[in-house]
Amino acid sequence: MNRIREAFINKKNILSIYFTAGYPNMDDTMAIIKELDKSGVDMIEIGLPFSDPLADGPTIQESSTKALINGMNTNVLFEQINNLRSVTNLPIIIMGYLNPIIQFGIEKFCKKCKQCEIDGLIIPDLPVDIYYEYYHDLFKDHDLQNMFLITPQTSEKRIRFIDEISDGFIYMVSSYSTTGAQKIFGDETIKYFKRINQMKLKSPLLVGFGISNKETRRVASINSNGVIIGSAYINMLTNQGIKQTKNFINTLKINWLSYKNRLVFMFSVFFTEEITWWIKW
Repeated sequence: MNRIREAFINKKNILSIYFTAGYPNMDDTMAIIKELDKSGVDMIEIGLPFSDPLADGPTIQESSTKALINGMNTNVLFEQINNLRSVTNLPIIIMGYLNPIIQFGIEKFCKKCKQCEIDGLIIPDLPVDIYYEYYHDLFKDHDLQNMFLITPQTSEKRIRFIDEISDGFIYMVSSYSTTGAQKIFGDETIKYFKRINQMKLKSPLLVGFGISNKETRRVASINSNGVIIGSAYINMLTNQGIKQTKNFINTLKINWLSYKNRLVFMFSVFFTEEITWWIKW
């Protein structure tokens, strides 16, 4: 079974962490994966740096620029992760833009992914129609799940189509903008989370763009299967370094059982007060 699918079967409230390959330093890729694995995350997303990352905010753009200056490219990344499974059994996804993948050769890219035991891909600028017509079978032959992004502006018809052809999760972008950390979500964003959740899609949902702390993680996870955190982790790497990864992840951890118990308690108090009021009335 694909590790991505298995992760959603075995755990709720997935925590996936994104980092840019080749940042902060050229040879940090495997060290970061090891630290994330030890820190208890559920999934790892490796960003393949690109000179024109349209979906990324300033933090990830700057990390991509630095990684490219450091010498990171597709060949180097595959060399670095050739022994990936000696350090982690977590689901690993590569996020990259279509242009460098085409330059490398899409079939060759898929073969390398299978050789390194990569579980899936996120290619933000690959249209779902093009994927389904030209690349679906190729990805499937190489055991690669392809994840698609949806935004608050994505039509229900398109979301249903993405859900129909997906064998991984759907990446639910929290806003129609670039990536970046934020402290809270507005009412419109929360309504969007609820609307997508109420569609009862077959594919799991992970929320990305704007998840930066325990509170944004908690709010996003109420109407999804978990979150993806990128910019906040990149900022931490910049300011504190790889060795602080576990401390950073610990700041994001939520005692879900305790939280649910508090909700049950609040509901029971409310229910008891309502019954008492009716009896008195």
